[in-house]
Amino acid sequence: MAYLDHAATTPMLPEAVRELTTQLAHTGNASSLHSAGRRARRTVEEARERLAAALGARPSEIVFTGGGTEADNLAVKGLYWSRRAADPRRRVVLASPVEHHAVLDAVHWLADHEGAEIEWLPVDEVGRVHPEALREAAERGPERIALATVMWANNEIGTIMPVLELAEVAAEFGFPLHSDAVQAIGQTEVDFDGSGLASMAVTGHKIGGPYGVGALVLGREHTPEPLLHGGGQERDVRSGTLDVPAAAAFAVAAELAAERRRDFAAQVGALRDELIAAVLAAVPDAVLGGDPNPAGRLPANAHFAFPGCEGDSLLLLLDAQGIQASTGSACTAGVAQPSHVVLATGADPELARGTLRFSLGHTSTAEDVAALAAAVGPAVERARSAGLS
Repeated sequence: MAYLDHAATTPMLPEAVRELTTQLAHTGNASSLHSAGRRARRTVEEARERLAAALGARPSEIVFTGGGTEADNLAVKGLYWSRRAADPRRRVVLASPVEHHAVLDAVHWLADHEGAEIEWLPVDEVGRVHPEALREAAERGPERIALATVMWANNEIGTIMPVLELAEVAAEFGFPLHSDAVQAIGQTEVDFDGSGLASMAVTGHKIGGPYGVGALVLGREHTPEPLLHGGGQERDVRSGTLDVPAAAAFAVAAELAAERRRDFAAQVGALRDELIAAVLAAVPDAVLGGDPNPAGRLPANAHFAFPGCEGDSLLLLLDAQGIQASTGSACTAGVAQPSHVVLATGADPELARGTLRFSLGHTSTAEDVAALAAAVGPAVERARSAGLS
């Protein structure tokens, strides 16, 4: 099996597995005052410190959540509610059209249920939001803006956004900027303190940690309205009993991702370049998605559109050969829909239906790339033949 879907989830690191299993043997609610509770609280606070150090944040800025989706929803909805409550004119949400659905659907929900006005920030042909686009939107009336949200790096096509420059514009006009940094951690430099962001979403299972745990990195000056009400944990913005073992394992994975980032980027980036060359050699008319400049895309990402193919069909043909990848398209009622990310870059809808993402990780090998190189050409031929029949 050649697993080429690390952007969806990557195998847990052995160090994170050991931390998780060690902590699972202990009992204690981190909110309890007895000795077992205090031990659990100490574990959580140590994890908070380690995670903060890995992300360039202060421990008080780490709000543990159940994953990246919850972190994005808490930031987008919570900041909108709190900003609108302070000034009813603040109803505009500025968002890029290439966001992950965790952000995209939260923004749409605010428009459908909370009276939000969405203004989409244009992207260029590689899916990048430029600071000038954010400035132009801000100049139309900063007093109207509740928040802006632009991901750090795109999950489908791998394009890295100019987050620091975007945050400078947001600060100049006085509104918060949130960023989904789920894909960026461990692949490109992420420093929350130096970014100028108001908030940032991260998750464990993309970097070798466990499923079901993430964090919203939240500047101390921001107090979003909570999604969950209860015991008032996590700065009273995310109630709920903390998953102590998961938080500890997440912190270990984040720490190792930060320590190994440069080596990971160099080694996996070289393997990614081999993969791109192999696919283009096998299918010369394949179209590389995202920024063609390696410096402008995630080192583990290779995204292609295959003319004349349905992405789902090609995915299943490769899967039958033991090669696991993903398609950016959504399937509704059995009908494949083109990727919203690829469409936002101006691509033809037919081309956008035939996309696949190959993503590498810490267990990827040259043998994985060789297996794809041998299988992708015949798979594309079969997919095209099926489309013509």
